[in-house]
Amino acid sequence: MNTLVAVAIAPLGVGDELAAEVAEVVRVIRASGLPNRTNSMFTEIEGEWDEVFQVVKDATFALAEKGIRTEVVLKADVRPGHTGMMERKVSKVDDILGGGGHAE
Repeated sequence: MNTLVAVAIAPLGVGDELAAEVAEVVRVIRASGLPNRTNSMFTEIEGEWDEVFQVVKDATFALAEKGIRTEVVLKADVRPGHTGMMERKVSKVDDILGGGGHAE
């Protein structure tokens, strides 16, 4: 079942600058081979349910296994029969904003 998640995995109690720990998390996600995109607050991952949630677990445990308290914020969109939603959702909005018509 195709699943698109927006996930934020962050360490708690390790100081004000979290870039190094976040980079560890993103490295695991990118190594998964699943389509993904990182922005300033979340990383989106798309794929089959079990694959996506395995990547979320692996990325979370990259910090937790080091004894770092880890917070996970996750939003999921499960849409049977659809793939490529990470790009298509944005494209539909861009088309509307650019005068390309109405989204279905």
